[in-house]
Amino acid sequence: MKKYRVVSVHDLLKEYIETGRIKLDKSIHEGLATYHDPCNYGRKGQKAFGHGYFEEPRWIVQQCCENYTEMHPNRMNNFCCGAGGGAWAMPYANERIYYGRVKAKQIRDTGAKMVVAPCHNCRDQIMKSLNKEYDLGVEVKYLWELVADSLIVEPWSEEEVEKAHALRDAQYDRDGIVLDEEEEE
Repeated sequence: MKKYRVVSVHDLLKEYIETGRIKLDKSIHEGLATYHDPCNYGRKGQKAFGHGYFEEPRWIVQQCCENYTEMHPNRMNNFCCGAGGGAWAMPYANERIYYGRVKAKQIRDTGAKMVVAPCHNCRDQIMKSLNKEYDLGVEVKYLWELVADSLIVEPWSEEEVEKAHALRDAQYDRDGIVLDEEEEE
């Protein structure tokens, strides 16, 4: 039986940026940005798995944005956006909006023009509910969407292509990934 290594998008993006596998242009996002700590990636991850994703996404955001500010409180003490626990998918719009008022105040207090929210429930709640109901006027992006929008795309030399292939192959070896082969039972 094959063993696979699970890699978080936070770890993967950080690795790609640190190794130079992807290059980013901060000047694309000049306005003030802030990061929302999703309950699942932060507090729940810390309690369930011994590691909450607090520092990695902040570092990534700061590689993509010229100006960054924190919400207060943050990390383990940050407030839920109000969409967790299935509330976004359920018919509890009034309750979601009411519970999200604290998050809306946090966002407004930062003065940020962009909120990065990697969780789909959080992103939808902030972008589609809180932004409208509390007139926040902020742009809301997923973490990977922010990275994609910040990418520097330029043609690679043959050396860069070879280096990228070597990095890919090393990553596949590390993670036990085998492509183009049918798995035997």
